[in-house]
Amino acid sequence: MSDVALIREALRAALSAWAVAEVRGDQARVLPVPDLDTLDAHLSAADPTWSLSWKIESVSPPMVRAALGLGGAVREGLSGGHSFDDARKLALADAFRFYGVASAIEAPWVEYDPDDGPNVSELIGESSAGTTEHAPRPGPARPLPPQVPLDPQLSKARAHIDTLVEQLRDGGRGKEAMKIVLRGYGETVDESRAIYKELQALQRHGG
Repeated sequence: MSDVALIREALRAALSAWAVAEVRGDQARVLPVPDLDTLDAHLSAADPTWSLSWKIESVSPPMVRAALGLGGAVREGLSGGHSFDDARKLALADAFRFYGVASAIEAPWVEYDPDDGPNVSELIGESSAGTTEHAPRPGPARPLPPQVPLDPQLSKARAHIDTLVEQLRDGGRGKEAMKIVLRGYGETVDESRAIYKELQALQRHGG
């Protein structure tokens, strides 16, 4: 199996969860996205040096950019979502399109509960991905929504995380650091500080 085929198989296998793109009353439109809990296992089989980083483009509404490094190239995906967690996963799924992997089903509407989230029980097994040989990107670049400035302290905390992640990569601990930031850099200053402390502990342990 060629490297390209191996990468596509890994991406298709990872595309096994759902995220909420939008909510209307008690209905939510959901899209297939990568399962972050199993992402490393799938992608490491195709490329042990794969990488992933996130950047928040907008706070309200949530808009996230994902940069996926795989197979010697870095591809970016951009997406909004009902929450930051949804936007992160949808942005990563958007990056998959550059590798020729996209959902083969139309985004369905399902029942939605604010506490329990979307009811995707009837969709289990349907989050299949198809392959497009040339991975086309339809239409022009999507405009970003009006920018809502981030809390300066939050921006500073995320910059510190970026710096520490780079230091850990240089020290050969990049994969472990990436697992810590896989779900993002935190949506509050306290969350970002907690992630930074985890990275510091990793750095001390490796020193």
